[in-house]
Amino acid sequence: MSEDRPATSHERRAGRPWDESYQDGPAPWDLGRPQPAIVELAAQDAFHGTVLDAGCGTGENALHLAAHGLSIVGIDVAETAVAQANEKARERGIAAEFAVGDALRLSALDRTFDTVLDVGLFHAFDAEERLAYVASLASVTEPGARLHVLCFRDTTGNSGPHPVTRAELEAPLRPETGWQIETLRDSRIVARFAPDGLPAWLATVRREPQQS
Repeated sequence: MSEDRPATSHERRAGRPWDESYQDGPAPWDLGRPQPAIVELAAQDAFHGTVLDAGCGTGENALHLAAHGLSIVGIDVAETAVAQANEKARERGIAAEFAVGDALRLSALDRTFDTVLDVGLFHAFDAEERLAYVASLASVTEPGARLHVLCFRDTTGNSGPHPVTRAELEAPLRPETGWQIETLRDSRIVARFAPDGLPAWLATVRREPQQS
């Protein structure tokens, strides 16, 4: 783990840094293909302009969007995952940019994005980190930009790791933090340990002028 990046709540619970999840074969959430919910969103023309994939992993969602002509940047703290994403882009001849980066410190990118994609990152943060995260996202977006969040949903039965209640999802995404949820619907996240998918939220959030 980088010495200048403190461990996230997920890393503290897991007892190891994100990068180790990619070092001994595919990570549990790494399908080798894009999430079906993201394929559906892309087919609905939900992504515009320059796209940021925050917590891109090995890049399958970003590569799907780039293959359809979108300009995309994927960032992740896991160096192994980013290296794999770049190798996939080269092998497939897809123009996509991947770099090691911290989603809690996105201002270091020194650029802005029209759309942001988050697949499975939001739910890995605790409440304090989520507030830092949405502030970080606000630093690289302008009013009118949109954020698409796919995260595990808290429900009875098998909810997947780190499930999020509706209240927990809505708490950091409000006008006071520069965001407004436009749509929120039930979806599913597919994983290697859950090939039929687990309950998820799919939220589309609009970047708003931040209220004082």
